[in-house]
Amino acid sequence: MTLKEATLVTGGSSGIGRAICTMLLEAGRTVVNLDYVLPQWSHPNLVNFQADLTDAAQTRERAQEIVSQYAITALVNNAGATRPGTIDTATIDDLDYVVALHLQASLILIQACLPALRACGNGRIVNMSSRAALGKPERVVYSATKAGLVGMTRTLAMELGGDGITVNAIGPGPIATELFRKSNPDGAPRTQKIIDSIIVKRLGTPEDVARATLFFLSPENSFITGQVLYVCGGVTLGTATL
Repeated sequence: MTLKEATLVTGGSSGIGRAICTMLLEAGRTVVNLDYVLPQWSHPNLVNFQADLTDAAQTRERAQEIVSQYAITALVNNAGATRPGTIDTATIDDLDYVVALHLQASLILIQACLPALRACGNGRIVNMSSRAALGKPERVVYSATKAGLVGMTRTLAMELGGDGITVNAIGPGPIATELFRKSNPDGAPRTQKIIDSIIVKRLGTPEDVARATLFFLSPENSFITGQVLYVCGGVTLGTATL
């Protein structure tokens, strides 16, 4: 039996993940969303699976369920969490949580999807890193794992390029998601300070990140791999390496 091709997106129920799923669906793709909560929205070509991605056994089980039903020819490891804290306040539990969510889950899902990614001849993997991978105060465990995703991206690009698979990363800067606005409400002095620090003088939107993600996912963009695209309004200027 030939399985239907689909794009797998983690954390697609809301925020950046939802924007990515929406744009993929508008482009006519079948999308599989894997998240710890089911979305409050629907689409005829959206299929939802639920899992705690910090749980290795549960993630592996759900991954096998997905690949038994769909040929995953593109994968977006988008699910994430910040767990803010300085070196004085960060805990091992915080570290374990973000390692499990950002690195462990990504590794499990990539391994599960590899047969279909290889078989299609133009597989695509996009890992959601962050501008914080370059360093950000009060994000010690978060920035460490987001930098780890960059290392994973570059290594996988080298390992999988011969199979026609490209592997790239997105590094969002300040993005006005629901979660961001809870901590930084419109009109608050803290929010304005963040906006003032952005060269283009506005917050990013989930759609800004989604458009960059779809660029990497395009079958036509086969000569770009191992790269990090910062969608940050210019915040990384002067800090990102050439």
